[in-house]
Amino acid sequence: MLPLGSLVNALAIILGSVIGMLLHNRFPERVRAIVFQGLGLCVLLIGIQMALKVENILIVIFSVLLGGILGELLNLEGLFEVLAAKLKAVVRSRNASFTDGLITSSLIFCIGAMAIVGSFDEGIRGDATVLYTKSILDGFASVALASTYGAGVLFSFLPVLLYQGGLTLFAGVFQQYFTPQLIAQLTATGGVLILGIGFTLLDIKRVKLSNLLPALPMVVVLTLIFG
Repeated sequence: MLPLGSLVNALAIILGSVIGMLLHNRFPERVRAIVFQGLGLCVLLIGIQMALKVENILIVIFSVLLGGILGELLNLEGLFEVLAAKLKAVVRSRNASFTDGLITSSLIFCIGAMAIVGSFDEGIRGDATVLYTKSILDGFASVALASTYGAGVLFSFLPVLLYQGGLTLFAGVFQQYFTPQLIAQLTATGGVLILGIGFTLLDIKRVKLSNLLPALPMVVVLTLIFG
């Protein structure tokens, strides 16, 4: 199955990023600041809504804690920074915010209920409506992000395409294992991580979100065992 929803999502991010980069010098600093504050508050709201879908809070807590420990031991954040630096060298970007833009936008676009549920919907039922809706939202968000971070945001289409497309193909093969409870637990765990993105955007606290990513596969394993 061709992951059409993910392809459209990637194109929307590219288009929004190009527009944001073109508008970069036309946005006064105070405008960029208020846009980021608004985006940060909206991300917090999304994270809270997702986290409240939890069905077994203990599984989510242990998933985040164990996933964070695993991510820290593997130093995933350092690995992502190295990969981002290599991509920056390949495209010969001189933007100092390239790596921050790539990692931040990739996390915003990839960790969310719409990314998970939308990919599963397309893989299981062949319905990409959720991903098409997500594409519109990501397109507008990428305008705001790229106006500040620059080209790094544009290249976030790569992890989005690989992650969502992979989920779509995976769900199509293993659809019988994705119960409503498992999807709810995944959504809740993703919501916790999205709260961390909101804190980072609002300059409240920088959370090592990359090192917390193993919480997502961890919640799947724990839910299948104890759920």
